[in-house]
Amino acid sequence: MSNRGRSAALAAILAIGLALAAPCTPAAQDFPSRPIEFIVPWGPGGGADQLARMLAKLMEPRLKVSIPVINVPGATGQTGLTKLLTAPADGYSIATFTGPTFALLAGTPPPKWSMKDLQPLGVVVQQISAFLVAEGGRFKTWADVEKAAKTERLRVAITGFGSDDDLTVNFLTKRGLRFLSVPMAKPGERYSSVLGGHADVLYEQIGDVRSFVDSKQLKPVIFFSEKRDAAFPDVPSSVELGYEVTLPQFRAVVVRGGTDAKIVKKLADALADAVKDPEYVAFLKDQHADPDGFVLAAESGPYFGKLLKGLKELVARSGMTTEGAQPNEKK
Repeated sequence: MSNRGRSAALAAILAIGLALAAPCTPAAQDFPSRPIEFIVPWGPGGGADQLARMLAKLMEPRLKVSIPVINVPGATGQTGLTKLLTAPADGYSIATFTGPTFALLAGTPPPKWSMKDLQPLGVVVQQISAFLVAEGGRFKTWADVEKAAKTERLRVAITGFGSDDDLTVNFLTKRGLRFLSVPMAKPGERYSSVLGGHADVLYEQIGDVRSFVDSKQLKPVIFFSEKRDAAFPDVPSSVELGYEVTLPQFRAVVVRGGTDAKIVKKLADALADAVKDPEYVAFLKDQHADPDGFVLAAESGPYFGKLLKGLKELVARSGMTTEGAQPNEKK
């Protein structure tokens, strides 16, 4: 081959290489150059929705683009998750990812998606869950609820079948308490269900229903934790009562797996900076959340691995036989 031929061949190879590299390198360097969609897989007004709107507000000046929040509820958070997973892996779609949806991975059969399909940017909220009842209703304490559940069916408002809420209800059912999970995807509907008599008990985190608790409409009767909550010293923990179920609620922000590492880092860095903002620190306090509950993207793998192990152990103890269904119940 002549020198001219070799030069032409090398030029062609170089052109192909540059063509292949062009779509990814500039995109990562210029990211973000347009609005980033923040998907909330739950209805408006709930804890996940409040979180997304707070973080979007704080991340916008850090990323210098707008971050509109879009609510896509349904299927225990999977409808919104599907929207994320069918969007391009370019960082322009992020989503809140919560405990109820994550718990589906412990079900049998597991969902079609896995954690390999997601890239966590960080765990931003960790909270203790509780059973709450109507203030002024027939249940004054956990002892009242426990006594009634031994002789009659009590309806528990939850986020969805197969969720950590549902696993907790099934665990207690296995222990002889006649609870029935009643899924309600809309947070407002779930929160008011006990007040309207559509449910007897609500499974929720205090921060999500803070206004109801502060206004003396709802009150916790048991916390699913190792020890009592200092803010509610008269309310027992599940462990002290002999119920070994302590699933913490978490909320994370994720992007689609396969997103360019440089884009992931930009998003994760903006998130890590946003959670240090005094406004977010105040938000966590109002949410009755762990002030030290942030988990960096790089440390999220072990966090989720440990949590999934605990969920699978609970599934084995709670008698869950099919994904999202209570024992001996067909959906």
